[in-house]
Amino acid sequence: MGFYCLYMLKMALELAQDDLIYEDVASKFFEHFISIANAMNSAGSGTGLWDNDTGFYYDQLKNTQTGRDTPLRIRSMVGLVPFFAVANLPENIISNLEGFNRRTQWFIKNRPKEAAQITFAQQREHNEAAHILSIPNQDKIKAMLKYLLDEGEFLSDFGIRSMSKYHKDHPFVFNTDHNEKHEVSYVPGESNSGLFGGNSNWRGPIWFPMNFLLIESLGRIHNFYGDEMKVEYPTGSGKEVCLEDVAYDLNSRLVKLFLPDENGRRPCHGNDENFRKDPNYKDLIYFYEYFHGDSGAGLGASHQTGWTALVACCLDEIGRQREDKVGRGKHGRSHDHPGHKH
Repeated sequence: MGFYCLYMLKMALELAQDDLIYEDVASKFFEHFISIANAMNSAGSGTGLWDNDTGFYYDQLKNTQTGRDTPLRIRSMVGLVPFFAVANLPENIISNLEGFNRRTQWFIKNRPKEAAQITFAQQREHNEAAHILSIPNQDKIKAMLKYLLDEGEFLSDFGIRSMSKYHKDHPFVFNTDHNEKHEVSYVPGESNSGLFGGNSNWRGPIWFPMNFLLIESLGRIHNFYGDEMKVEYPTGSGKEVCLEDVAYDLNSRLVKLFLPDENGRRPCHGNDENFRKDPNYKDLIYFYEYFHGDSGAGLGASHQTGWTALVACCLDEIGRQREDKVGRGKHGRSHDHPGHKH
């Protein structure tokens, strides 16, 4: 819902450039988003769904009899979804909307706890962003990225896994009050249970739409903070890079699913020799539904062009960043390439 509110807010701000009646709509979604972010970060015991001890978001079970909240400490895509809700508010878009600015300032002044979810900054040379709205603040973003960019956790050779590989050797175990034991472990390939219909799996494989949204969010965060915000990539490597470079590498890892190696083998086709040797098959590429979290082999439906075709956006972004690097070498660094839509 936070993601939805941000996009409705951005559309309302764009429409308000020509019709000021949309200022009220923009204000409504601004306030709704702040309330959602506040609930996720501070509701209940004061930390919402965020766990300060581990630095991650988790689902919680609430005991209606005792009122006790129990976090389900499974590092999965559930905890990464809050990362999707990130948006920049450019100064040139909001500066001429007097009504929106007035209501926003009133909200910030009179509801300081909720307003703490907004990051303010002076205009910087690298962009025109005046504010960034996101569910995790900068400290939480950095804490989440330690897991996201760890090759022993979410980061695979072919993108971001839907569950941390940590749970391969450390499955999450939950015991109910009725002595029932439930266990969740890392499963990189097809589901090993009848859950999710038995023919799909969110406990390890790589899903293109989720990776795409994560990369988009990294781009938006970079647009705001620029090179001031750097992270260790991969985690534990000792090498710090900006988030734009992280996004570039993640796009490259996703594209690698479809590229043949020196033996003609494409990771997406697994060990199928027809796709490696047969001239009638070797250039045929399927857009699989999801991919093995370790090997990159395509799984599920093989005709899932609706979302796996997002690889075209990955290729486009890789090309744009390569052009930018050439431009920076000639004219200095630029962060406002016309093709950059973060």
